[in-house]
Amino acid sequence: MKLMKGRAMTFVALSVLLLSFIALIAVMILNNGNADGSSSGRLRRVMIDGKYSVDGGEWQDTVPGKMVHTKFSKATIKGVLSESLGENQRLVIFANNIRFRLEADGKEVLSENDAKNSGREGSPGDSITDVQTSVLKGENGETELTLTLTYPYAMFSNADLSDFFRMYLTGPSGVYELLIEYSLASAILCLMICFFGLFAFPIAGSVLGGINVRYLAFSVLCFFTGFHLLVHVLHNYLPLWINDPVLCMSITETTGHLFGICALVFIKAILVEQKHKTIGNVILLLFTVMVIVLYVLNMTKVCDLYASKPYAQIIFTVCAAILAACMFREMKVNRDAKLAIFTLIPLGITLLYDTINMYLGFSDIMLFEMGAVITLIIQIIFLLCDLRRQYKETLRYQQIQRELYESRVAIMVSQIQPHFLYNSLTSIAMMCTIDPETAQEATVTFADYLRGNMDSLKQKTTVPFSKELEHLKKYLYIEKLRFGKKLNIVYDIQTENFVLPQLSIQPLAENAVKHGISKKRGGGTLTIATRETENSFEVIVSDDGKGFDVNEIKNDGRSHIGMDNVRRRLREMCGGEVKIESKIGEGTVATVILPKEGQNREDPVC
Repeated sequence: MKLMKGRAMTFVALSVLLLSFIALIAVMILNNGNADGSSSGRLRRVMIDGKYSVDGGEWQDTVPGKMVHTKFSKATIKGVLSESLGENQRLVIFANNIRFRLEADGKEVLSENDAKNSGREGSPGDSITDVQTSVLKGENGETELTLTLTYPYAMFSNADLSDFFRMYLTGPSGVYELLIEYSLASAILCLMICFFGLFAFPIAGSVLGGINVRYLAFSVLCFFTGFHLLVHVLHNYLPLWINDPVLCMSITETTGHLFGICALVFIKAILVEQKHKTIGNVILLLFTVMVIVLYVLNMTKVCDLYASKPYAQIIFTVCAAILAACMFREMKVNRDAKLAIFTLIPLGITLLYDTINMYLGFSDIMLFEMGAVITLIIQIIFLLCDLRRQYKETLRYQQIQRELYESRVAIMVSQIQPHFLYNSLTSIAMMCTIDPETAQEATVTFADYLRGNMDSLKQKTTVPFSKELEHLKKYLYIEKLRFGKKLNIVYDIQTENFVLPQLSIQPLAENAVKHGISKKRGGGTLTIATRETENSFEVIVSDDGKGFDVNEIKNDGRSHIGMDNVRRRLREMCGGEVKIESKIGEGTVATVILPKEGQNREDPVC
């Protein structure tokens, strides 16, 4: 019952996580829409409407909603703000990896040096600048503004200026109003992803039957994906708390590197073939070394992390493609590889799209974060399916356990029939006056026999044949006490070096005594023999009793549950079988065949 409750709680938790991912996508889309130009009360995205010149070229009309929509190293924009300025408002400027200077009527008003932090030479980093709008108002109420932008990373496409430079009109609280309005909900959802990465996936892995390496690796990937998305949502606001623009930029890039390492670890954890594991180790080592080299170059000011981003992204794409090829080769033998390839398709497509778009700049949309979220959603769906499958298997396992327990009870009961108890106790009682010493020995043997039958209820695995033989001898001792000279017992034990289910030979011996020898006038001989063949061990229980027709169906009103359970337990626990040969008037031979390949089974279910 506790297991069932644990699975239900995990199912609910993962369902909440799935809905959170869907909500995150919706919030990201809505926030991007709001941040890109819609108005919300006093929070408004503003542009400069007028003319612009790129790299000293001709002056052109600004692009509505974008100002500049072409790649540049230096751009100058002249005009007026697209929104009228009100009282007690502030102009907030977010600058990411770009330098700027804002002039009003030819007088410098703002620049990156006025920001709450300032970057090192050669690395603009991320900065936030805000100022009272009163300084932007001229004598006539409208001021001509001149904005100069310098982009030092020629390798990248910066056609979409909104990725690097944004201006907002806010209320007196300035940037914190923007944070609450546009990013707080997304940040909370990203924290939920991190939380579930830390707890939900490991808990689910344990509920699914121990530590699952694939889900453990994915839990780490889930956490760092959430952390990467959180920094992506809040990277514009990091300068509020970190007084170093280059460090702010470095944090953003570092989360991307950590995500890349975790993604490679996840893919590597899925591989099962040794050669592919070796390739995965090499790939992971090379990528990690590359990341370390990039940080050394950043600390020595040779190349900052943003400038090295295209190289890192290309190398990661190549590494991921190699590991994906290894997974593809394992699809026929590795179910996890099939699921992982399907899971990683959105991430792979968006990664390739963004890598190409980074250089060509054919679109304003970057899809990597969206692809990561979709990948996580697919993986959660697979996890829920696994949880449902394991839930059904657990129910089946519990049902089998109940059936096996009932069968062991039935076997035990079948070996202690009332008539056997009565006959045994009567025989012992008679011996008390005739031969007290033998009666005492018989009492102890009978008690040991009963104890052995009770112990069989607890036995879930096979036992050595020597233990089964010892228990069988106690049973036959009691029967010999009852039948006297009518029952002769012969042991021909050639080997004992094998195992078998407990109480699997006694039913055969009991049938031989009860239905064979006891039915024959003058009694007979019961032989217990063992032998080893090339492929199996055999236990032969034979008698020269009455015999029967093996092709005749018995309709004697009895259930024969003892023999049915013996056959099933031999088959499930050892892969064994029982063969019975009999001739009327000559006797019966029951042979238990135990394949040697089944001797190493350790099945707790059985």
